[in-house]
Amino acid sequence: MTEEEKKSILSDEKAKEMEQQAEVASTARDLKGIVKIAFVVIAVVGALFHLIVLNFYPIDPWLFRSIHLAFGAILALMLFKGSKKGTNRVSIIDWALILGIIFITAYIYMNLTTLLFRFGVMPTAMDSFVALLGLVIVFEITRRTSGWTLPILASVFIAYAFLGPYLPGILNHRGYSWDRFVTYIFGLDGVFGVTLDVSSKYILLFIIFGAFLQMSGVGRYFIDFSFSLAGGMRGGPAKVSVLSSGLMGMMNGTSAGNAVATGSLTIPLMRRVGYPGRFAAATEATASAGGQIMVPIMGAGAFIMAEITGIRYHEIIIAATIPALLYFLSVYFMVDFQAIKSGMRGLPRKELPSLKGVFKQAYLFIPIILLIGSLLSGYSVIRSGTVAIIACLIISWVTPDNKMGPKKVIEALVLGMKNTIQLLAVCATAGVIVGVIALTGVGQRFSSMLLGIADTNMLLALVFAMCISIILGMGMPTTAAYAVAASVVAPGLVSMGIPLLTAHMFVFYFAVMSAITPPVALAAYAAAGVAGTDPFKTGITAFKLGIAAFVVPYMFYYSPQLMMEGSGGGIALAVVTAAIGIYFLAAAVQGWFAKKEAGVIVRVLLIAAALCLINANLLFDAIAASIIIVAILYQKMIQKDKDDDISKKESIA
Repeated sequence: MTEEEKKSILSDEKAKEMEQQAEVASTARDLKGIVKIAFVVIAVVGALFHLIVLNFYPIDPWLFRSIHLAFGAILALMLFKGSKKGTNRVSIIDWALILGIIFITAYIYMNLTTLLFRFGVMPTAMDSFVALLGLVIVFEITRRTSGWTLPILASVFIAYAFLGPYLPGILNHRGYSWDRFVTYIFGLDGVFGVTLDVSSKYILLFIIFGAFLQMSGVGRYFIDFSFSLAGGMRGGPAKVSVLSSGLMGMMNGTSAGNAVATGSLTIPLMRRVGYPGRFAAATEATASAGGQIMVPIMGAGAFIMAEITGIRYHEIIIAATIPALLYFLSVYFMVDFQAIKSGMRGLPRKELPSLKGVFKQAYLFIPIILLIGSLLSGYSVIRSGTVAIIACLIISWVTPDNKMGPKKVIEALVLGMKNTIQLLAVCATAGVIVGVIALTGVGQRFSSMLLGIADTNMLLALVFAMCISIILGMGMPTTAAYAVAASVVAPGLVSMGIPLLTAHMFVFYFAVMSAITPPVALAAYAAAGVAGTDPFKTGITAFKLGIAAFVVPYMFYYSPQLMMEGSGGGIALAVVTAAIGIYFLAAAVQGWFAKKEAGVIVRVLLIAAALCLINANLLFDAIAASIIIVAILYQKMIQKDKDDDISKKESIA
């Protein structure tokens, strides 16, 4: 074994430990014997089925999505217990539900042509029974994989479909019969709508890609690369957390999952160099949430955005690049200020992966480079993702320790399907909410309300839209949070005259930020579990660390140059002023400016300057510069007074 390999921060043993910790955090069963073999066979067949259909033999969309849901439901019912106290054996109820989803899929296959005309219009009694059974199974697998939040929210929306005739104002609608409603929601406008479409085509593909990255050693290289680059800096492990969570989180699909996976490594190291446990957990949570907005994959949210808006995928990732970098820059400033205040140092160079060894293995970035290159060259998302998967396989053959033979390929396919289960369930349940919104027209009514507020004050309308997006997203994975918020809030922003992509990016960012917004901050709670800290207090700290991310979306409207609109000079100026504004905001939050602790007055001045820099306008830039000059002079005056007081005390002594 070479010296570089010995110095790999993320050893195979550590990787296994991380996986075990993530497993313990869930209600997953430890499958054994014939059941485990069946699980592996079903997972491999499911993964290959999707790859073959997507690349070579397309089938009817409804049939494809129903088979996609069937594979996910069967695997979920086998893998996840009905409760934390449930036995390790697959229960009779689980087998009954598995037979139920198989029956539903067969029913859709055999009656496909007629169901297209019957569902939601003139359903039969059997149609209604199949739809109801399907909804029960979808809600159950979502509850097992993601908790009660999303099923309860979906149930509230279902109740609204029937209570609408009795509600006042914008919530009123004419109501629907049970048969028509349940078959509509379990059709192509609900469960099998745009969210499950994205899950079946894009999310599954890129989660399998992430599994191949992990099995081929590329995922481990990302973390080694982050450690070699930033581990030796002051407060190094925190900066490693920012880098590695961005690289790994964009393919993870959930902020909480990313926080557990990378946090089990970075949080103990952050505590070792002096960060308090709560700050360490909050840093990991904030960075993990940011992984959901990191290009080019953006935690699968970009795929849903492309489907909903009709905007080409590569246009979305180009527009999202600068905002994503600004987000991670803000988190970097936060942890750096904390390190300066606490006098922290990085890890010793001897404990870090060799820079020379890491750069020698730079070829491990090839799958990501190929993916980005293919997307920007105009190839389809499916073709680009498939090429990236094949690239991982080929790259693994260059590194003997990670060479992927048949066994590892099977493990990667199984891991990919296993990691897809939660997002698949979430997308199916989110489809229920999206379907109710479309059926009742409540989204259009919210749009009218936002438009009315905008007539009074555009900023107030944006703040209102932000609050709704965060509230709707609390307790939900990013993909579901965005899908719901995009149906309720985005149309209202568009009606206010905000460009389509800007409106959806605004909503998407705040859907992501709901993962670190108390009182229900999923990513912060997950990281707190790893660190052993108080979840709510960790959520408060994560909110503070990510505060700049609550400002960035407003820049989309006031500084459209940040989304690559306008001239090169205008874009460059907007990026520079936005970066400076984020620096001042981080300084205000952390109370550190001009190499000294900042008092209340200086903090207020810094916040004022940061807000002025939101707008890419030379007048506001000049005002911000004036405010900063005042802050610097005031800071020096306060320091001079302190120095004079110290001198007087010394002279008296």
